[in-house]
Parts: sequence; C-alpha cells; structure tokens
Amino acid sequence: MESTDLGWRALLRRQWPLACALLFFLGSEVLGEPSTWWQVPGSVVVCALAVLAPRRPFDAALAAATALAASSVVLLVADAAPAVPVVSGLVISETAAAMATTAIVVRQASPVRAAVAVALLVAVSAATLWVRPDYWAEQWPGYEPPVWQHAIGGGVLLVLSVGTGLYFRARDRERATAVRAEVVAAQHAERMALARELHDVVAHYVTGIVVHAQAAQAVPAAAGEVLPIIVHSGNEALTAMRRLVGTLRGAEVEAPAPAVAGDLADDVRGVVEGSGQPVRLHVDLPVAVPPSLGRSVLRLVQESLTNTRKHAGGVSRVDVSVAVVDGQVRVVVADDGRERRTAPVGGSGGYGLVGMRERVELLGGEFEAGPRAGGGWEVRASLPVGG
Repeated sequence: MESTDLGWRALLRRQWPLACALLFFLGSEVLGEPSTWWQVPGSVVVCALAVLAPRRPFDAALAAATALAASSVVLLVADAAPAVPVVSGLVISETAAAMATTAIVVRQASPVRAAVAVALLVAVSAATLWVRPDYWAEQWPGYEPPVWQHAIGGGVLLVLSVGTGLYFRARDRERATAVRAEVVAAQHAERMALARELHDVVAHYVTGIVVHAQAAQAVPAAAGEVLPIIVHSGNEALTAMRRLVGTLRGAEVEAPAPAVAGDLADDVRGVVEGSGQPVRLHVDLPVAVPPSLGRSVLRLVQESLTNTRKHAGGVSRVDVSVAVVDGQVRVVVADDGRERRTAPVGGSGGYGLVGMRERVELLGGEFEAGPRAGGGWEVRASLPVGG
C-alpha cells in the first residue's frame, strides 16, 4: 500500500493543511522563544519530512527519527534547552510532525515496516527527554514533571496517531475494493457492447451467405460466381465469431484477417461533425478496414470527443487523426483544453478510458492516454488491420 508515485501537485493538494499548521507552530516557537534557534534546523527538517511523507512514508519516518536524534545531540552539545516541550523533550512542531508521520506510515506502509518505523520514532522521541537539556530546570528551578506524565501524554498522542492511520488505511482499502469492482463491471459492460457489435457483423455475413445460397439454388448457372462470395462471407463470419467468443471469455484475441470495409472515412467525418467541437480532421485510409474494426475506431473517436466535451475547458482546437500506417489503424485525438475543476454536466462514471483501453486490447492493439506536454489531453490507439 506504500505510495511512491504521488505527484507533486497531488501532494500539495493533500498536504497543504498540514504544511500550514506546521509553519504556524514553527513561527510561534521562534517568536515566542528567541533563544531556541539551535532547535530550529531540526524542527524544520522534521516538519518538511512530515509534509513529504506520503511519497515515501517508511523512508520519511526513518529520516525523521534521525533528524530528531541529530537535533537532540546539537542541543546537548550547545547546552541550549528547546522551547516548551509538549511530550518528552519534543516541542510542539516536532510533536505534530512526528504524529503526522506516524499516521502516514501506518496508513500506507506494510504492517511490518509501519511497526518498525513507529517503534523507532517512539524510541527516539522518548530518548529526547534525557538527551536534551531540561527546559523546566532552566525556566522553573526546582520543578520537574514526573516521567509518568510524559508517558501518559505520549501514549495518548501515539494512540491518536496510530488510530488515525489505521482509520484511513481501512478507508483506502474499502475505496480500492469498490474501485476494482466498478472497473470490473465497466470492463464487463464494454465486453458485452463489443460482443453485440461483433454479433451484428456475424449476422450480416450469415445473411449474405443465405441470400447468395438461395440465389444459387434459384439459378444453378450462377453457382460459379456465387460460391466464392459465400466462401469469403463464411471466412469473415468465422473470424468475427472467434473474436466474439474471445470477448465473452475475456481471453486475448488475435487480430482479425483483412476484410472488405464500408466507407469508414465518411463515418468518422459524421462523428466529428456531430460532436459540435472545433475539430481539425485528418483521415488517410489507403487500405480497406474490416467493418468490425471500423466500428471500434468510430467508438474510440466518439468516446474521446465526448471526454473532451465533458472534462476539458477552454478548448480552441481538437486534432483528430485516423490513418492506416504499416498495417495499423492509428487513432489520435488531442485537444488543447485545460482540466475542469467542476463536475461535468450530467456527471461521468469515470470509466471512459477504461472502456477504450479494454476495447483496444481485446482487438490486439495498444492504447495510451494522458496529458500533453504543452497542455491538453491526448488519446492514442493503434489497432492491427489484419493478422
């Protein structure tokens, strides 16, 4: 469960409340106790590690424990007592950062690594009580809080931190389970949709076989001309049926054999014109595309344009390219819009990309989708025309 791929923007959106709170604690310590500058570098490092912890929680916990230990040694050598300690020898910023790091490592790391990290943080935090100069002895001679008060306070804070981490860990697990179930349902629905389309193609070929067979019966002299057509239609029907069976079984499907296609270019133009978006279209189809494959190409273009309309704002141009290159139908849909921060009108299940990827992979192709370097979104698909 440990997250190592959280982007910086996502990290900022997730961690900014913690960063603001830690900055406030740091500022109050510096302004309230000007003589505690020796503790500031260590506190800054521990707070920074707490903010960055979701990227590498276990490493952040180990680094935070090391920073606390190093800061304690610096204070001991300089004989400088820190600001008012909250628990053990930790000041409020260090305490808050240690609690946040503990919650994050419990939430994201494996149980063994989380236990090791928490144990190390607790041990180092407890050791600061004896390593660091005593604040109370300097400010209030004769007063020394009993150890049991530190133990109770530290225990309460530890329970809060671990409990928070376990709560969010359970929420993450439930959310992941729900997402997996929804993805499987979306994939199943896409398989069924593709199966229906393939069935329509099979029915078309079978109908052609029946019609030509009846013609051969009615006019025996025409059998020589009709039989090759029947053989061709039968082969195409078998190819589409194999793909239908593979779809229903969820198996890898090999690319179909070449087949006679309809006017795919006109169909793509119709989809583009019906989208109502500023589209610049490029179509280059020097070879025939099988009808069943053409259906999938149209669905890819249509779904991509739908996603652009729903999720992109400020679109000034959408580039749509459908071309056959080296035996591959290459579909590219790219826009120059920006991500909308509000939900699209009518809502969105969020599984359009999943459905497109599933469709392309079932046809033996490759699919990519993601943000463009210069802004906007791009969808790329490559489908084999024939095997």
